[in-house]
Amino acid sequence: MGNPGDEARRLADEAAFHFAVGDERAALGCLDAALSADPACFEAWLSAAEIHFASRRLDEALAAAERALRLRPKDVHVHTSLSRIWMERGDKTKAEHHGAQARIFGWGQQLKEPETGSGDLA
Repeated sequence: MGNPGDEARRLADEAAFHFAVGDERAALGCLDAALSADPACFEAWLSAAEIHFASRRLDEALAAAERALRLRPKDVHVHTSLSRIWMERGDKTKAEHHGAQARIFGWGQQLKEPETGSGDLA
């Protein structure tokens, strides 16, 4: 049998595909299987947060996003998701906090990445 983490990430990718083509039930089934294989699969928790958010299940979205946050507290995407969830829940203060965190971590990533291109404007 393969690595549970690899299997969980494969299932999370499959869930994203199902959701993209409009099959939410299959997407959530894949995510349940992913999290059974590896409860620490960040990608599955983040995908679950996004699917629940898109379906207006804000409590489930928040719970999944908070699990993802515990796994990767400096991830830009999870802070962006939390910002959107909190805004929809009506808590502007928490939404702004997570939005600011996303910007800070995004800037940090930009500083770590080498510039692309030659830098010439001509």
